[in-house]
Amino acid sequence: MKKKITLIGAGQIGGTLAHLIALKDLADVVLFDVAAGIAKGKALDIAQSSPVNGFNINLSGTDNYEDTKNSDVIIITAGVPRKAGMTRDDLLGINLKIIKQVAEGIKKTSPNAFVICITNPLDVIVMALQKYSGLPKNKVVGMAGILDSSRFIYFLSQELKVSTTKIKSFVLGGHGDSMVAMLGATEIEGKKITELVKEGKISKEKLDQIIDRTKKGGAEIVKYLEKGSAFYAPASSGVEMAESYLKDLKKQLPCAVYLNGEYSTKDIYAGVPVIIGSGGVEKIVEIELSSEERKNFEKSIEAVKDLFNAAKNIDKSLS
Repeated sequence: MKKKITLIGAGQIGGTLAHLIALKDLADVVLFDVAAGIAKGKALDIAQSSPVNGFNINLSGTDNYEDTKNSDVIIITAGVPRKAGMTRDDLLGINLKIIKQVAEGIKKTSPNAFVICITNPLDVIVMALQKYSGLPKNKVVGMAGILDSSRFIYFLSQELKVSTTKIKSFVLGGHGDSMVAMLGATEIEGKKITELVKEGKISKEKLDQIIDRTKKGGAEIVKYLEKGSAFYAPASSGVEMAESYLKDLKKQLPCAVYLNGEYSTKDIYAGVPVIIGSGGVEKIVEIELSSEERKNFEKSIEAVKDLFNAAKNIDKSLS
């Protein structure tokens, strides 16, 4: 029997997720949206491409949580997208209300699902989602680190004129301005980025600019699009997580997960490398941080905590 993925939110990311899942023949797809017509229309459009692309899955659209029942994976993109000039923090009040309704729907219909959250502000929304739903912490995960790492690798590849496949790197911490690029773990064609800086292949200033551009990667796309925000790269990142879970690939991926003492951090969601397999988050991988990376990571955690405190002020039930 085919696995079932429900996509909550049939906007740009939701539609792209459905298309990518179909192309991979990964699972049957239910697109859920309060605007049922959009969900049904996109599902039908993608389904009509199956003879051309050769996939064999069922796609449907709905506004009824009953149709999402017993989903294996749920990917949440529901929420208001960031508009030009809007920070992730501005989104908080609006998206908390939406995520509360979503959590209630999931709890009733798919309590055993692996839940991936993409809605911003990511780290706080995924933490609220887990609290609202009561689902196990190892089955509620935020997608951010894969996206931020992918942006960082792409920018490095453009600067160094090297294929993205020859670059290894990842980021830690919160999604957005406080993310931490792991320079100690960044390799280009097997060589540490720090060595390339010493050799003059890339200047420290240019590297800092790339890190800053990565932090503001989403805002840069918002500025260009004017209406809406990034959707291709976020969707690709979400599918990688779902695939690792459904196929038990046990990939090491940077994701926003619940920390309970790891990285000397407790009772908060933040981006760290984890192993995702059929048990959900099966292991949190602790890597050694330099003193500067540690300092930046702690600063990032503080930023997430501050925002979650703001969330608790908006909704006292999160306290």
